[in-house]
Amino acid sequence: MEGERRASRARSSDLPVGGAGGESPGGGVPLPGCRGSSAPLQADVLELDEDEDDLEVFSKDASLMDINSFSPMMPTSPLSMINQIKFEDEPDLKDLFITVDEPESHVTTIETFITYRIITKTSRGEFDSSEFEVRRRYQDFLWLKGKLEEAHPTLIIPPLPEKFIVKGMVERFNDDFIETRRKALHKFLNRIADHPTLTFNEDFKVFLTAQAWELSSHKKTGPGLLSRIGQTVRAVASSLRGVKNRPEDFMEMNNFIEMFSQKINLIDKISQRIYKEEREYFEEMKEYGPIHVLWSASEEDLVDTLKGVASCIDKCCKATEKRMCGLSETLLPVVHEYVLYSEMLMDVMKRRDQIQAELDSKVEALTYKKADTDLLTEEIGKLEDKVECANNALKADWERWKQNMQNDIKSAFTDMAEENIHYYEQCLATWESFLTSQTDLHLEEDSEDKL
Repeated sequence: MEGERRASRARSSDLPVGGAGGESPGGGVPLPGCRGSSAPLQADVLELDEDEDDLEVFSKDASLMDINSFSPMMPTSPLSMINQIKFEDEPDLKDLFITVDEPESHVTTIETFITYRIITKTSRGEFDSSEFEVRRRYQDFLWLKGKLEEAHPTLIIPPLPEKFIVKGMVERFNDDFIETRRKALHKFLNRIADHPTLTFNEDFKVFLTAQAWELSSHKKTGPGLLSRIGQTVRAVASSLRGVKNRPEDFMEMNNFIEMFSQKINLIDKISQRIYKEEREYFEEMKEYGPIHVLWSASEEDLVDTLKGVASCIDKCCKATEKRMCGLSETLLPVVHEYVLYSEMLMDVMKRRDQIQAELDSKVEALTYKKADTDLLTEEIGKLEDKVECANNALKADWERWKQNMQNDIKSAFTDMAEENIHYYEQCLATWESFLTSQTDLHLEEDSEDKL
């Protein structure tokens, strides 16, 4: 198979082993003094309309996805599908490196939008060159995500950052918003590059290599408006019928997703609230220390004590700021990314159920002889292969996703624990040093009194 030959070439690459080096996305505004960090937005959000072409952007609602539009290159044999999405445990050599940087604002008479530079370096033989540089806007990322979902309806596509804008923002985009989105888009592309199947998707290659006019031309080669409306109608009809007998494996999977979604959303909500409260505490701390310095000017006998307290507060304030930077860069973005993943998983399950629902309707029609039996028998055979392909793809990708999720969550909470330990040890040492200095000061005063 072509996919296996590509994977073989990937493993024979001379590039070093390593990750993509992507940052986790998180919705937020960097903390003052925390370079390059992203923290949660402290305001209500509104839907952001970037004047995208709705005909080129797939709906987030899974019921509108095309359940009949498996990729033309997707094998119809269940065995060949298993081979295509076989995920090996041993690490492969990295042969595709992607960087998203240098956001640039564009203002036209019709709209204002941001483009991002995407640099791709690769040693793969199917690429015409070893390095590419293109610029893409957010709607291009949406197009790519839609095409991946169309070609691989039961693979777990990495989530994109939400489209939002802060209420009351003077500019349509500010620097904090743009940087937050840049990190999330960087993570999105590198997640795809690291996926054993999605990384070889032809639309992904076009996205990384084609110039703007070439990409625009490529988008127009897809199905027309009427065809897409027909696909949408069939998808909605299948979703309304529902699935009568979902396999046990997918019942368990669906239960896990529902539970996971509830828990990760709650963790995300509480984490955001804790961060907001700590930010308010940090702002109060910055004003607390200077008050003691001002007080010392009118208390001659307490000068050393008050200045000592002010110094301790200042050190603890800096430690708090560093801890908040760590929280906004490690825990919060990871948790929020998996909130988005939980939504993606629900959509994947809906698409799988839609494929099975279509098969169930054909089987039912054959049972009641509602149509030509020969034609139905042929269609049922094709749909049985399609369902088995979809099931095998989801099962394989599910195990891979769970392993990545567990590693990411463990790493995020471990980093948070280390940050907390360092923070409290630093604050403890600061106040212990103050107590020691005060004890020594009292001893000196006592000695002077005795003399």
